[in-house]
Amino acid sequence: MAGNLIAENRRARFDYFLEQTFEAGLSLTGSEVKSLRNGRANIAESYAAVEGNQIVLINADIPPYTQANRFNHEPRRPRKLLLHRKEIERLIGAVQREGRTLVPTKLYWNDKGLAKLEIALAKGKKLHDKRDVAAERDWQRDKARLMKDHG
Repeated sequence: MAGNLIAENRRARFDYFLEQTFEAGLSLTGSEVKSLRNGRANIAESYAAVEGNQIVLINADIPPYTQANRFNHEPRRPRKLLLHRKEIERLIGAVQREGRTLVPTKLYWNDKGLAKLEIALAKGKKLHDKRDVAAERDWQRDKARLMKDHG
């Protein structure tokens, strides 16, 4: 169970410059934990936002647990992120003053079997930055192919 990846946001590295990562706990209900144990979650379109003096995960999709019937949860409800106060203040400052974004990158189980979310302090990429990254990746692939053929 330890280190098992539940969901990953692979698009984040393409759309953002990821600067610093933080590990955050999630405030979940029982049916959400059961659904995560089944390995069902999607954080591709989600983001973390500042609400008051706390940080909340918005638009993360944890599908309803089938056996929970009337005690089920709302699939895309805002979920509070559990961080230390100093981390929260640092993140709030970066978002408000520097215009950074909080992007979830991974949802996984830690060593104790708790659901953890890795969020990254990120700066958005412009279209030309994305083109540069794609061109560099293509060149590296072509270079490796040439070295293999003529190496």
